[in-house]
Amino acid sequence: MERERDPATIEKLKLLRQKLMSDNISYARVAAFQLSWLQEDGMAVLQEALFGNYPQTAKKAAAYGIRSMRGRMKKVAVEILEKGIAHQDKLTREVSKTSLGLLRGEIVIKAPKRKPKNRGKRPQGQKAHSSRSKRQIRSVPSSEPNGNLKTYRPKPHPNRRGYQ
Repeated sequence: MERERDPATIEKLKLLRQKLMSDNISYARVAAFQLSWLQEDGMAVLQEALFGNYPQTAKKAAAYGIRSMRGRMKKVAVEILEKGIAHQDKLTREVSKTSLGLLRGEIVIKAPKRKPKNRGKRPQGQKAHSSRSKRQIRSVPSSEPNGNLKTYRPKPHPNRRGYQ
């Protein structure tokens, strides 16, 4: 049951297919995710990229898009990835196996451990002043009652009493 596609849909599919074949994996993955929302049309493009003679980035992104399929296309996606495991191309087999493992929860990707940033802090274990445990407030000797500041007297405001 083939349906008619309007010219805007055809252009969108061409554009997403072109982005899927990009050398930049980030652009390719975004295109694959967008194709995953296009049901059968997107699945056809993703399947072509996975099984065709395309670069590694395109195959990985296509597997990501197939893995991202939702709803009624989920079973079809699993079947396609299982076919990819039996494919003659080594890269397609590896990508399909990894993607199917991620889909089933057999493979878990852990977030990379990052070192905490040392933003101007001392290295751990070192103290600046070990002799003083607490800071002390010292008084400043001065002849003025306000320390070394001159006594402040506000100027009278023209709208207030006491203005001359």
